[in-house]
Amino acid sequence: MKWIFLSYSMPTKPSKYRVQAWRQLKRLGAVNFQNVWAIPHAREKLQDLEKLTTDIRAWKGEAFLTVGKPLTEDDEKRLLAAASEASNEEYGELLHVAEDFLEEIRMEIEKKNFIFAEVEENEEELAKIKKWLTKVEKRSVCEAPLRKETLDKIRQCEKALEDFSQLVFDHLHAKGHA
Repeated sequence: MKWIFLSYSMPTKPSKYRVQAWRQLKRLGAVNFQNVWAIPHAREKLQDLEKLTTDIRAWKGEAFLTVGKPLTEDDEKRLLAAASEASNEEYGELLHVAEDFLEEIRMEIEKKNFIFAEVEENEEELAKIKKWLTKVEKRSVCEAPLRKETLDKIRQCEKALEDFSQLVFDHLHAKGHA
């Protein structure tokens, strides 16, 4: 598998440039492996990293960008494992947020908080979760063990919101507050 590798160093002050570089690398789905950032080769990723390299140099840093392959199968496996672990970490955090969402719906039902504002708030929260899922899936470079569980949990969130919305609708109509 062909990879893009980036190694860079930057002055410690101001730290905002180091943070910007780190955020851009994470946003692209790059993984820090043995002090070198790596990401599977793709034309658009290379273009993004070329721009980041230019930015790093403009921020008084040094950067080295190259394309290549690990020399051994073992190194390739270790790099893929690091990428899988990074993706799995993101799916794990998303799974946790989805579980919190389901707990919030359960609490609203338990409290019988059947008002439209709660439906709307939970719709917005689920939209955020789904938007985050899209970002995670876009930058995930290999299969993450928690991906399927996370997708299943988000489907449960969709169903829970649908059921909660129906409860609110039925409650408000029964009270004549449609």
